[in-house]
Amino acid sequence: MSDEFLIEARGLKKYFPLRGGLFSREVASVKAVDGLGLCIRKGETVGLVGESGCGKTTTGRAMLYLTEPTGGNVYWKMPSEARERLIALEEEVQANGSGARGERSEDARTQIEEINVRYSIGYKDREELRRMRKNMQIVFQDPYSSLNPRMLVKDIVGEPLLVHGTARRSQLVEEVQALLEVVGLNPEHLYRYPHEFSGGQRQRIGVARALALNPELIVLDEPTSALDVSVQAQILNMLKDLQDTYGYTYLYISHDLSTIHYMCDRINVMYLGKIVESANKEDLYDHPLHPYTQALLSAIPVPDPDLRKERVPLAGEIPSPAHPPSGCRFHTRCRNRRAICETDAPPLTDKGRGHFVACHFWEGK
Repeated sequence: MSDEFLIEARGLKKYFPLRGGLFSREVASVKAVDGLGLCIRKGETVGLVGESGCGKTTTGRAMLYLTEPTGGNVYWKMPSEARERLIALEEEVQANGSGARGERSEDARTQIEEINVRYSIGYKDREELRRMRKNMQIVFQDPYSSLNPRMLVKDIVGEPLLVHGTARRSQLVEEVQALLEVVGLNPEHLYRYPHEFSGGQRQRIGVARALALNPELIVLDEPTSALDVSVQAQILNMLKDLQDTYGYTYLYISHDLSTIHYMCDRINVMYLGKIVESANKEDLYDHPLHPYTQALLSAIPVPDPDLRKERVPLAGEIPSPAHPPSGCRFHTRCRNRRAICETDAPPLTDKGRGHFVACHFWEGK
């Protein structure tokens, strides 16, 4: 695993407008992703876990610019020197005040803009973004709706090769056949339609399509949630084998903590559009610091009937992302809340060994 970040989101936001009234004016917005930071090193698997509706899928799509972010930046292959410089410049601007217009502040903003133009995906024009697409792919959650029912498998998997000009039509069948073999499908599957396959086989077709251009980053958006448990194991083992063989980098999105533990090197816990805890897999499972993470982990079933596990109940329902709570967004359901939690949002800070948590009263403080 490399120490360089392959992709990094800084201050990522995605708001969806809510319209109403006679002229369908924007009356509010759903803050699906709100100021999120996420970085992935080359060759590792980073997990994104949380309840349904917390913004996991939107984060994955926004990082690939399948959904254009409302704010923030996504940096692709930014060298460590440029990253350190960017952080220093942002701290300088913040220290001088966001409204400062001094010569030094203007110079810092100019340098930030230069870094953004060079490394931020959002600053690329349409043609540059199209060329970058070869290096970043996605496997969607629903293996059926993500496949065109009117196309043969050879055309579904071969389309990326033709679009990006990496294979000629005369070579297409051979290329697609090789990809199908990689994901455990047979040559006779080339001339079938998606409805002729099981759920697990359809997901393998989706994986083959994602692998067609030999990408560096693959976003796995709950790739096994629609599959039987036995088929889930086959798909997960296949994905790990492919990573070991070809060195792929994964962003693995799921609400299933058992598959997250099996697949990931680092895990980010997401709640209502924000990361509330981020740590190495073993640190997170052995020493969860955030009350929300503790509640999620306590809900994992234990196979031993004689071993009793203390449950950490979650009160209430997840608030609406259109009207998130003030201060800490988790305070409406937190057993440790204090007055400060209702007014001040806790920053995501390192509590040691790269274990980050956003909580005023994290366990062990």
